[in-house]
Amino acid sequence: MVKNFFLKQKNVFITTLIGLILIGILIAIPTGYEDALIYKGTERAVGKVVEVDNSAIVTSGLIQSGEQTCKLSIENGIFKGKTLEGVNFLSGSLEKDKIYKEGDKALLTISYKDKEIKSVVMSDHYRLDKEVILLGIFAILLIVFAGKNGFQAILSFAITVLTIWKVLIPCYLKGFSPVWTGVIITFVLTVVIIFFVYGFDKRTLSASLGSLLGVVTTCILGIWFTDLFKIHGAVMQNAESLLYSGYQSLDLTAIFMSGIFIGASGAMMDLSVDITSAVWEVVQKKPAIRAYEAILSGLRVGRAAMGTMTTTLLLAYSGGYIALLMVFMAQGTPIDHILNYKYVAAEILDTVVGSFGLVTVAPFTALVAGALLTKRKSK
Repeated sequence: MVKNFFLKQKNVFITTLIGLILIGILIAIPTGYEDALIYKGTERAVGKVVEVDNSAIVTSGLIQSGEQTCKLSIENGIFKGKTLEGVNFLSGSLEKDKIYKEGDKALLTISYKDKEIKSVVMSDHYRLDKEVILLGIFAILLIVFAGKNGFQAILSFAITVLTIWKVLIPCYLKGFSPVWTGVIITFVLTVVIIFFVYGFDKRTLSASLGSLLGVVTTCILGIWFTDLFKIHGAVMQNAESLLYSGYQSLDLTAIFMSGIFIGASGAMMDLSVDITSAVWEVVQKKPAIRAYEAILSGLRVGRAAMGTMTTTLLLAYSGGYIALLMVFMAQGTPIDHILNYKYVAAEILDTVVGSFGLVTVAPFTALVAGALLTKRKSK
């Protein structure tokens, strides 16, 4: 017992150390896009609104256009302590426009030359401090309720975010194959995240193999059905803005294809870990169990989990389209028209192909777990 305890603690220490090293490496990796040309000769700062002037705002029903002028007390940066006049441009878009009032904090872009200020543009309300508080509360609760597993989950979360931002996105912008890049990075993240759950253990191999088979299945079906559905990658939000930013050579359709299996990989990983853990518990309670019995137990768990996992994908993908569905209903759009629209078909493709991956993950993970984790082999 004592020996097993120290082995577990050693395993936790090693996995934590590896996680911290990976995070350090990812933070140090440059994306190559840090010094954007449009931000040269500018200072980003936080300003508190001390006075507003709404006289130049034109209101027409719900729509507001024109500009709002604000006096701002600069709270950081090279202009800290100064009171500057900033401009908030309104385009008439409820989605993008914002209105400031006294006491608000704004993120500013200050253009200057030789410390002579040319313009102060109010980018948006300042939210970073609230985001840090939210993430801090989440991290504390996770550690309190899950202990060391919660801390390792935070490491996994940080590694995933940094990998996407520091590796995946720059590779896409530089013209690397989106599908192959997405597959490789998804493979790496899957193994790393599951490693943080189990450490150096056969369960890591079992869950990783099951999850990766689902990723491959989703990738193949995603490529095939994207072509059959005649879906162009421009269906993705802000895709056209990316082209107009000087990246006309990007293959948006391939990026859309990669997004299908990347988006579903988390659910597949979750299912593979659930089945592996269930088989492991069965084997621990009954060490003499045969492999085929353990496989059947894993399959039963997989059948139960798949019923909710497919719905999870549906809710995850459709949650952001409630307003669009309301528009369709308000306009009396026929259901066959709705389902045939390109952007609706793209969401159907995401959901159904991702669910195909889950169907593949369950039996294969049960098979691998039953074979690897049991001591008695079936004849």
